[in-house]
Amino acid sequence: MTIQQWLFSFKGRIGRRDFWIWMGAWIAGMLLLFSLADTALLSSQMAAFALVCLLWPTASVIVKRLHDRGRSGLWALLFILAWMMLAGNWSMLPSVLPWLVGRFVPTLIFVMMIIDLGAFVGTQSENKYGKETQDVKYS
Repeated sequence: MTIQQWLFSFKGRIGRRDFWIWMGAWIAGMLLLFSLADTALLSSQMAAFALVCLLWPTASVIVKRLHDRGRSGLWALLFILAWMMLAGNWSMLPSVLPWLVGRFVPTLIFVMMIIDLGAFVGTQSENKYGKETQDVKYS
């Protein structure tokens, strides 16, 4: 699999190694980006624009990893649901519910998805999403 297929196509399957390589690069990029924005070397609008530009490759990697686990790419919508729950204003709910709905449930979704995608082995043979897992050719 080429780098272009890895980052921009939703077809195929990738293994845990290539998933973690992208996640590590994404986290390092976000830390660098928002550190530059925090020190005023880069505007926060430009940092947000870069974040939006990285959504497609991130979705592509996640969907291919879901395919390797034998799941539909629609499972990636759980990340969007969790993100929306984190961003929501839940103060109108009584008692402990704002913490539960606004922090605990989204964190649980993120952690469970990362464990599922990053720790468990994919299907060992061909599944309905393609042949066996393909390694990315970085050079």
